[in-house]
This record gives sequence, structure tokens and C-alpha cells, in this order.
Amino acid sequence: MPQDRRSFIGGLVLAGLLPGGCAAASPPPPPRVGGPWAAFSARFLSPDGRIVDTGNGGISHSEGQGYGMLLAEAAGDRAGFDRMWTWTSHALSRTDVRLFSWRFDPAAANPVADPNDASDGDILIAWALLRASLRWKVAEYGLQSAAIRGAIRKHLIRQIGTRTVLLPGIQGFETPGLLTLNPSYYIWPALDAFLAADGAGAWGAVLSDGERILAEARFGTHKLITDWIEIDSAGVRPARGKAPQFGFDAVRVPLYLAWGKRRAALAPFRDFWSDCLTRHVPIPAWIDVVSGAQAPYALSDGGMAVVDITLGRRPRSARGGDYFSTALGALAALAAA
Repeated sequence: MPQDRRSFIGGLVLAGLLPGGCAAASPPPPPRVGGPWAAFSARFLSPDGRIVDTGNGGISHSEGQGYGMLLAEAAGDRAGFDRMWTWTSHALSRTDVRLFSWRFDPAAANPVADPNDASDGDILIAWALLRASLRWKVAEYGLQSAAIRGAIRKHLIRQIGTRTVLLPGIQGFETPGLLTLNPSYYIWPALDAFLAADGAGAWGAVLSDGERILAEARFGTHKLITDWIEIDSAGVRPARGKAPQFGFDAVRVPLYLAWGKRRAALAPFRDFWSDCLTRHVPIPAWIDVVSGAQAPYALSDGGMAVVDITLGRRPRSARGGDYFSTALGALAALAAA
């Protein structure tokens, strides 16, 4: 899970302008006290502000911190938000760039053994801080978000041919003429908010080219995207060396598309899932787009909440599963609000 964000110039004028002179985003909706955040935090938020991934050995990661901060902001829980942000900035901040190491293992001698970032975590944290700056009128949140956004632009945006793309992290995703991408790291509502804050010059090409790549990355009988893709001068294809699955990463692609109001792009996911439901067969947790093989177990409740919003339904509750399933359910509820 790679991530990143960085600096920004000028001050934040809380009365109406964000850095760079762009008009501020709309004020956030009224807080939804309780709801998904109350259930999520009761199970996964530690007293020190760490979101615990119960399905992955009790580790934490920047993605989870970002999810927690978004949910706390939406619920109006400033104390919980501050606790998570304090832990995140102390435990995961890199010392060389304004990014966050992606993984924290409390059982390891060095809990942050891998300094690499994950761009989805960076984006989520920057977005949560931006939203918090608007809700609670705290300039420091806005400045921190701007610093992260600047770092993302500086360290994680690349040109390949005519396209501008978002790397999954600083290290490990570039070889000469070839980039490896994770489509689920394109968090469309966050990128839209960054565009509103910083202007088209900063984010316009990332958004437009990302949408282009997403439209091209449709593979197999069902025209589904895979967890990882690679791109070069010849085009876009499933990443070599990784399972060509529409799986646990890619299930977030329709979540973020629905949240970002890009409903036309939901068609392949809607068609695949509707077909399963019409045939009264369980929706599989993953499908191999090359062989057609499917997981021998069904999609989690949280994944089914993503199915619900993709199909235009009210997302079901997903409060009894592990961290990832519960997070998907809580985010689907937030996206549908």
C-alpha cells in the first residue's frame, strides 16, 4: 500500500479561500453522530489512536488511519480525530518527505521496518484533514493537508507517454518505460476535493488520465479491472507477477466511483454483480479475469455494501466482520449519505 502527500504555499483563508487562491470547497454536511463511526471505533480504535487491522495480525497502516479519520470527521468526533492524527503523525510520518510509512507492526522489534508509503493512505489522510479544516475551522489541519497534497504531486505523480498517473508509492513501482499501478488508490471524491482546493493545474491531468486508464483497464469476459495493472507505450494490462484478480483491492474501485458520482463507469461492476444476483448465486470474493476461476467463498458483508451502492441501493450494515469488511461497510454508508 503506497502513499504520499506534501507541501503547499500560502495561507488558508478560512473565510472563503484555500491556498493558491482557489475557492474553498462547500462546507461539510452536518455531523452524523454515532452511526458507522460509533460501531467502527468501538471495535478497532485503540486508546492511543491506532486503528487495528484485526484480520491482519493486529497491524495498523496508513489506509486504516485515513479511513478512521474520515469517519470521525463525518461523525463530528473531534477528540477521536485528533487522537488518530496525533498517533499517525508521530508513528508513521517519514523523516525525509511529508509522506507516511504504510505499515506499523506493534509486535516487531522495529514496528515501521518498511519506510515506503502507500498513496491511498496519504490521499485519505490529506482528504480527512482538508474536511476537518472546513468542519472545525482549524487552519493547521488545512496546512497539513496542503503539505501532504504537495508531496503527492512532487513524489507520486509520473508521466508515461502522454498520460499523467498516480504511483502506488515512492519505491517499487517503476522500471524503464513501465509503471505498475493500483486502480483502487484513485480515490475519486478525494481527488475532486484536491482539484477544488488547488486547481486544475495541480490535479486536472491526474483525474482525466486516471479516468481514461480506468476505461481501458477492462479485462476478461466480464470486463472487470484487476487489483494491479501495468501501463507502458503498448497500453494497459493486468500486472505481471500478480494474480489477475478483481479482488480485495479492486472492490474499492466501484466504491470510490459511486462516491465520486462517476456512475457511468460503474457499468461493468453493476453488470457482473447483477448477473450473479439474477442467477441466485453468491457473489464471489474474487474472480480471475484470465481463467474465470472464482473464490470458493462469498464476498464479505462490507463488500456486499459496496455492491448495494453500486446497484443504487441503500448499503447494508456490515458491523460484525473483520477490520476490512467493517471499513467497507462504514465507507459505503458515508458515501451514500
